[in-house]
Amino acid sequence: MLIRVASVSELPEEGNAREFAVGDKIFCIANIHGEYRALDNMCPHRGGALGQGVVDGRLIVCPWHGWQIDTENGRAMQDRELGVRVYEVKIEGDEVLISDDQAG
Repeated sequence: MLIRVASVSELPEEGNAREFAVGDKIFCIANIHGEYRALDNMCPHRGGALGQGVVDGRLIVCPWHGWQIDTENGRAMQDRELGVRVYEVKIEGDEVLISDDQAG
């Protein structure tokens, strides 16, 4: 199932991340070298908002305590047992969609 998250004009510029609320869920979308990656927004360490963090290469650095989350697989660099869900991003026309096929 695809979920509409935003329009293309709302996406973050390269090297930045942004939060997007859909219903009661908040997603983080990061622009990693022109490729968009979507993740759950809540850092697994203490719940910081990843969409307010800093992009460092392919990582998002949580603004609360500096935990680094790999945007490719959602794993925390400080503890590889912890992580967030990663979603596939699709752009159709002006619509930004994420696939929740991994949800469950």
